[in-house]
Amino acid sequence: MFDQLDIVEERYEQLNELLSDPDVVSDSDKLREYSKEQSDLQKTVDVYREYKQNKEDIGEMQEMLHETSDKEEVEMLKSDISELKATLPDLGEELKFLLIPKDPNDDKNVVVEIRAAAGGDEAAIFAGDLYRMYSRYSESLGYKTEVLEMNDSDHGGFKEISFMINGQGAYSKLKYENGAHRVQRVPETESGGRIHTSTATVAVLPEAEDVEVEIRNEDLKIETYRSSGSGGQHVNTTDSAVRITHLPTGIVATSSEKSQIQNREKALKVLKARVYDMKLQEEQEKYASERKSAVGTGDRSERIRTYNYPQNRVTDHRIGLTIQKLDQIIEGKLDEIVDALTMSEQTEKLKELNNVEL
Repeated sequence: MFDQLDIVEERYEQLNELLSDPDVVSDSDKLREYSKEQSDLQKTVDVYREYKQNKEDIGEMQEMLHETSDKEEVEMLKSDISELKATLPDLGEELKFLLIPKDPNDDKNVVVEIRAAAGGDEAAIFAGDLYRMYSRYSESLGYKTEVLEMNDSDHGGFKEISFMINGQGAYSKLKYENGAHRVQRVPETESGGRIHTSTATVAVLPEAEDVEVEIRNEDLKIETYRSSGSGGQHVNTTDSAVRITHLPTGIVATSSEKSQIQNREKALKVLKARVYDMKLQEEQEKYASERKSAVGTGDRSERIRTYNYPQNRVTDHRIGLTIQKLDQIIEGKLDEIVDALTMSEQTEKLKELNNVEL
């Protein structure tokens, strides 16, 4: 492990030099690339240096112990050594986690797609509840949410809704939401007080950068059409809605806001994310046959979580986590769930990686 940490520290120092090189400073792409790499290494280097400094201080104090006979000084040195030694196991554990390879998509913005599944109107209302939950959670993290496409349900909520979440690390926080979410509650329309079970599916796609997915203009079929409004003054009288089809894959994305230019941009963003996601899913399938994580394979049909309203309970089935705070979670307080899922995945990766002892 320490060989790896020495390499990381050496690379960090190299990056410091590169970032003060005039050739790099004048090249915005290289400057951005090296700055991001340095930022990613910063925490690991800081913790490693603290670990090394504490070890060095312990060594120096132990030497001083052999050289003094002053009782008071001996007691003070022993106390300081004991204090510093107590920090080493935690710092060592932290370093192990910091060495776990980072998901390359973690820092990206995301496209989230929620679809009502089994349960009719109640499933659509639940899809609306999930959208609000993610919007509020994103807001609490300082992220911006932008609706890309939505299909309203007659009785509230959405048959489906796609939206963009912009913010550093958005994918790292929302990637565990992929899958089927199940709700158990008495619908407002239920006169007999019976509990119904409905589901909605969530897909979280990392925003694709141009270098990661090549979309050629000749592979696109772009159509404009008149979007359906809610009637009256909201009726759209121009063909401003946009539908883009990626011919090689058959993937389709639409957007139906008022501006055709904005719709084209939004639909293209969604299309890129979907094509990139398809590539990721193909890679995941190869990988999943070799390894099954407790957090799940990312399979969209996998039932991942149940929201039980009568018991105010949320259960995440992947890690067996049950929290009696549904009223808070549905209002966007997702930190406890996200932290537990992150820790579970990191622990799995750590077991896989090394089992290296300090």
